[in-house]
Amino acid sequence: MSDRYSKVIGYFAYASPTEIVCTGKACVISGSQRAMSDYIAEIDPEGWKKNTIKKTRFGEILRGLQLGAACAFDEESYAKFYLIARKEGLPVAEGDFKKQKSKDFRFFTVQIKSL
Repeated sequence: MSDRYSKVIGYFAYASPTEIVCTGKACVISGSQRAMSDYIAEIDPEGWKKNTIKKTRFGEILRGLQLGAACAFDEESYAKFYLIARKEGLPVAEGDFKKQKSKDFRFFTVQIKSL
């Protein structure tokens, strides 16, 4: 296994093994714990759910994508993911976060149909 698979890309959060913090369609991957905490506070301002925030590595994200999952990356996490994904030969697009922000989106979603 390549060292790339163990590189930390960012953070994900979950309330239970079957309840991952998502945008609605994709698992959120943030570039920092603080960014994830801020996003959780936006979607759950009363703090009803107790989420656990954990590091996520390229290999873990790749396994999820291979299973058909979609990931919503913020700008910091996508910069890390994109470099490694391209080296691995994955068909991922450059993230245009200026365009995303102009549409009031902060995440760039990746879903790979067939690996």
